[in-house]
Amino acid sequence: MKEKDTITPLARGTPNGVLTQVLTEARREAEERLRRTQEMKFTISTNIEDVLFKGRVRVNEMRLNDFLTRELDGRGVVDTNRDVLLEEFFRDPTRYIRNKGALNEMQASCRYLSMKRAVKGEVIFDEDIRRLCDKGVNNLPGWSLAAADVKAAVRNSNKHFLDAAAEEARKPTTTSAPEKLEGCYESVHNARRSHVVELPDGDERKKTGTGMGCMRGSQNSHGRTRKLTTLSKRMTLCSNVVQHLPC
Repeated sequence: MKEKDTITPLARGTPNGVLTQVLTEARREAEERLRRTQEMKFTISTNIEDVLFKGRVRVNEMRLNDFLTRELDGRGVVDTNRDVLLEEFFRDPTRYIRNKGALNEMQASCRYLSMKRAVKGEVIFDEDIRRLCDKGVNNLPGWSLAAADVKAAVRNSNKHFLDAAAEEARKPTTTSAPEKLEGCYESVHNARRSHVVELPDGDERKKTGTGMGCMRGSQNSHGRTRKLTTLSKRMTLCSNVVQHLPC
């Protein structure tokens, strides 16, 4: 059977208008990527891939037919292209779109040029990531300590983002004030000498049992209280918890 080509011509537009729109979209994408990168909180554990791909949707693995369906209203969709990756398509589009006139119109569209630029950007990211990984550079600390010749192999745009991320990771993080636990000493310098004393049984009819409490004392007051002979079923403690005091 002959392969059916479902390509339909795209609407023609003025070249200057298309070029202006493409440049505007490229500038907008660059500004958006910079904004997202600046909003990302980098740490010493952030890897190189997360820095370069922050805020981007990976389009490199999208299939050709999916792209044509979503972005170009299904123009150019054929069954044999369902497993073709966009990277392969943009490398040699004439191999997959045989109608030259339709391909020319498709290549003049803003959506085509925008996707081509996105795929090319991902290829560049992957190449730089691969170069750095081959040199043992996988995260921001590795990038900061990398030799000059290793950094020189990375494209300037990617180098800029990695430098900015490394600088962000080196900034001290804001820490919250330590939580003060009631009944615990902040340090030995403000500790007070205390001791445990026996409490009376209370109402005989209620049989509350013997309790114990904690009282402020002096250096020589230890050991002068009676030993507790009965464990209380209900312990009565003061604000400073007994187990935290140097009795």
